[in-house]
Formats: sequence, structure tokens, C-alpha cells
Amino acid sequence: MARTFQTIAFVASPADEAQRAAEELGAIYGNEDPATADVVVALGGDGFMLQTLHKTMNSGKLVYGMNRGSIGFLMNRYSTENLLERLSEAVENAFRPLEMQTVDSDGNRFKALAINEVYLFRQSYQAAKLRVVVDGRVRLEELICDGVLLSTPAGSTAYNLSAHGPILPLEAPLLALTPVSPFRPRRWRGALLPNKVTVDIAILEADKRPVNAVADHVEVKSVVKVRIAESENTTARILSDPDYSWSDRILAEQFSN
Repeated sequence: MARTFQTIAFVASPADEAQRAAEELGAIYGNEDPATADVVVALGGDGFMLQTLHKTMNSGKLVYGMNRGSIGFLMNRYSTENLLERLSEAVENAFRPLEMQTVDSDGNRFKALAINEVYLFRQSYQAAKLRVVVDGRVRLEELICDGVLLSTPAGSTAYNLSAHGPILPLEAPLLALTPVSPFRPRRWRGALLPNKVTVDIAILEADKRPVNAVADHVEVKSVVKVRIAESENTTARILSDPDYSWSDRILAEQFSN
């Protein structure tokens, strides 16, 4: 059944094009405060969409993006026409982000959420040396590489794809564990994991081979331990046009050149 939205909050990235779009749309449809609006419309690129989803997680708010950035993979096409109709007919995807827990070299602990991926990468000229444990079982005693990332289906077409990882359909209950420039084991190209697993990564020789960890846009320096698991109590909700749904976009990427 189609939804009915009475009030819209327009939020925009700092880019001039996005700011102009917010003014134009606000003049037509009004611009409610995001805290009280029925729906949030994000104007910008993929980075701004991720920021908006992070801000609205667990708020119950639905987020509909329109591209006023560059690539805009997460965004719908921009138009000022028939926005209320587009919103009412949009397809909803609700998903749980990854939760990253880290311990750094000083013993500090930090948590962050990732809609796309958690990424560990070498901080210096020397390759990282990592031990990978899945649900308490050592799967890689020693992985020497530039980095490794654990990606959600939503993020599988982002950095994961650039690192030659697999594209995951949005509905797949899987995570992609993908190495970046692996040196040892030379033939290991990653793994597909059930989305309910817990992945622990220990940084070996951390003083000599320092590693940073990133959850989407939040970076923690000089980590020695990282635990990653799907969040049990956090949900993000996104809307997409039925003829350009997020699921279809991810599927289409598997057949693109």
C-alpha cells in the first residue's frame, strides 16, 4: 500500500548544486525540521547519503536521496516534479549496519557503525600482518596484505568492488571479506561469510606494522584488535524509486562492463 507523506525535510550537502536544489524544492514543497518531518530527502552524493543514514538510524525516519553529487549510486534521479507521488510509491529497504569495536595501541576502546564496510589498512610503508578469526576459530593465522575489508551487501559495489571483491545482492544474508593486495597467502582472494558471524582481527607486529581501521567515514588509528559483527539493535531505512530500486542497481552492477 502506498504511503502518504505530509511533511518533508530537505537536507543538503555543502555543494552549491545541492544547496540550490534544497532551496528550489523547499519553495515548492515546504521544508520541515528533520526531527518532526514524515520523511527526509537527502540532496548530494553517496558520501552525504551515508552521513544522513548514520544520523537517522534508529529514528524510524525513512531517507530518500536525490543525486546532486557525482556518482550517486545510492541516490535516485533528481527532479522537482511529482515528488510526493514518487515518495509514496518508493520501495523501502531496511538493513542493519556493521558494528566495529576496536582497541588501539594505548588500550583505548572505540565503537563505530558502518553501512558500507569496515576497512583495515596499513599505516606505513610495510605491509600489514593480520590474524583473522571467525566465530572464535582461526581462519587465517597470518595474512600479509595492504589491508582487508568486511563489506555489507549495500557496500559491496563500493570499495569492496574496487578491491575485486564480489557484488552481493541486497537481500543476501552474507558479508564479503576481501583482502587488498594480499601477499601471503598469495592465492587467497577473500571469503563469503554468513551475516551473523563475528570477525576478530588481530594486528601482528603492531609496533612495526601499524594499522588503522575505518567504519564508513570514522577512522581509528593504530589499532591492535578489531571486532566486527552485524549490529543487533540498529536499523537504517532507505527509499528508492520502484523503476530504479537499490536492489536492481546492485544486481545490474554484476552485468556491467
